[in-house]
Amino acid sequence: MTLFTKFLGASAALALSAGAAMADPAIIFDLGGKFDKSFNESAFNGATRWAEETGGTFAEVELQSDAQREQALRRFAESGANPIVMAGFSFMTPLGDIAGDYPDTKFVIIDAVVDAPNVKSVVFNEEQGSYLVGMLAAMASKTGTVSFVGGMDIPLIRKFACGYAEGAKAVNPDVTVIANMTGTTPAAWNDPVKGTELTLAQKSQGSDVVFQAAGGTGVGVLQAAADNEMLGIGVDANQNYMHPGQVLTSMLKRVDVAVYDAFTAGTEVEPGITSLGVSEDGVGYAMDENNEALVTPEMMAAVEEAKAGIADGSIMVHDYMSDESCPALTF
Repeated sequence: MTLFTKFLGASAALALSAGAAMADPAIIFDLGGKFDKSFNESAFNGATRWAEETGGTFAEVELQSDAQREQALRRFAESGANPIVMAGFSFMTPLGDIAGDYPDTKFVIIDAVVDAPNVKSVVFNEEQGSYLVGMLAAMASKTGTVSFVGGMDIPLIRKFACGYAEGAKAVNPDVTVIANMTGTTPAAWNDPVKGTELTLAQKSQGSDVVFQAAGGTGVGVLQAAADNEMLGIGVDANQNYMHPGQVLTSMLKRVDVAVYDAFTAGTEVEPGITSLGVSEDGVGYAMDENNEALVTPEMMAAVEEAKAGIADGSIMVHDYMSDESCPALTF
């Protein structure tokens, strides 16, 4: 692997690791690192699966600051990487600024929409998967109070929280749903200590099941839940294994599939918007040997019935981002 280094400002360096082939695909991970056990790691797993199956190589970079986004995009484009995949909504503005400068390069952005002839935008119906795990949370709760810890307070994360609350109230209209966000800057994605503090505060308010959509911060949420007789719910990747028997389920968001499909398409990536929900198996919930004892057949039947209803349109889950409102939760 070759290493390109570009200094940004006085001391920050951006290292790009790339394979030798000029048309290798590339991936840029969002803040929090590729081993965050959540969103970024799911993206990395998709890239790794492609490499293992094809014998191909890919370029990659882990950002250290928001300021590095445009620089990373330009360096990869100028090095010949194609397609270039970026994980995270925060790439929307820099990609919009530079996509036109590289008309022969295909870009794939996950979690945001950029309207350009060489950009594929992949978005998810997170509210649908969150609805399903919200149902499980309410059915598993013994106190009648469940909670949510988000990372950065942005509409996308409120979308998770809103769907979760709606699902919980679908099975128990009297359930109490507590929601807290970790912060308002990108640092909110990587603060497990704050995640722990928020979880313990929610427990003191009666919560016995907590769903986290907080990147690396969520590691602290799940740990605090496991240490304090609460059930945790993971996000993006299957996080059931992190605390076997203490993670009720994980809301799956198949970022790995989005990356794998983009790398597989290569330079033939088709521009436009792709939306992945329950009916496309883009979102869902995780069941395995680590949580099977926590989910009864009755719980599973209820969630599967709701899943089918969402897929056929008979159950409509509100999308917070459609109007920035949530009928089931007050932020």
